[in-house]
Amino acid sequence: MDEARLNDFMGKLVNDMGGAAMLANVILGEELGLYRAMADSQPVTPEALAEKTGCNTRLLREWLSAHAASGYMEHRDGQFRLPEEQALALAIEDSPVYVAGGIGVVASFFHDKDKLVNAMRGNGALPWGDHHPCMFSGTERFFRPGYKAHLVNEWLPALDGVVAKLETGAKVADIGCGHGASTVIMAQAFPNSRFVGFDYHAPSVTVATQRAEEGGVSGRARFFQGTAKSYPGDDYDLVCYFDCLHDMGDPVGAAKHAYESLKPDGSVLLVEPFANDTLDANTTPVGRLFYAASTFICTPNSLSQEVGLGLGAQAGEARLRKVFTEAGFTQFRRATETPFNLILEARK
Repeated sequence: MDEARLNDFMGKLVNDMGGAAMLANVILGEELGLYRAMADSQPVTPEALAEKTGCNTRLLREWLSAHAASGYMEHRDGQFRLPEEQALALAIEDSPVYVAGGIGVVASFFHDKDKLVNAMRGNGALPWGDHHPCMFSGTERFFRPGYKAHLVNEWLPALDGVVAKLETGAKVADIGCGHGASTVIMAQAFPNSRFVGFDYHAPSVTVATQRAEEGGVSGRARFFQGTAKSYPGDDYDLVCYFDCLHDMGDPVGAAKHAYESLKPDGSVLLVEPFANDTLDANTTPVGRLFYAASTFICTPNSLSQEVGLGLGAQAGEARLRKVFTEAGFTQFRRATETPFNLILEARK
């Protein structure tokens, strides 16, 4: 046994245990409004924060101390400060790097642990709708900041001629729309176009409809329950998949249906988790996160459906290209990328 190697691994494991414990504390702070109360980046004592938020002073002191020990906050002379940079990630929901709301996804892993044990010992299946409710709200809040920051300003302009169609008036299908964050963002940006979101999870369709009403676009963004292989229509200018195609049991079948539902000059916007084409190339912090999430979410959901291809969240561009080539598309390219997403375009 290599004792130095063991010590290095134990250090990594203890660090990860601390990180997992801190994520629980982040969820706590987000729900209680503690970060928002500290978003002005001014130093505050536990007593002052307790008065501001109505929370228990002693527990706040422990919570604040955990943040200081983790480097999430600054501490000096009994006062704690949330720096501006950390506030962008933890307190300011309109920030493109806001992550606190999306950490609820990780909480669902622990809630759903017994279901995954059964899946591992069985056929591997765990449908999306069987997850804890915090999965659904967490997913919306995890992806929405990135969509707001990049979708209209960067991703759509990277596609061939799509923005001009949207400005004039296009018909768009958002497949696997979830709570409708992507659909509503597009509808708000392009008032001359019409958007239809489809998702097989009925509760998500209900929430998406509410989001459209809240966003003032209910007349131009409608939501319906439906699968990726059966939604109606054959005259779409744009069909979108936002971080969902790899979750599907039959992504080739879904892509074939998109081919059939598009106009001759239509386009597919495929947004997928960033991934290279091999495990070795994906041994990065982002790859680590997405493989771990895929174990609990993406792959078991695919295995719960017909075909059960199980692409997983780290499918990579080459495997995704194969899916669309098999579906009949002749053009497939990487339009752009972010550290967290591949933005791909497919055309007939």
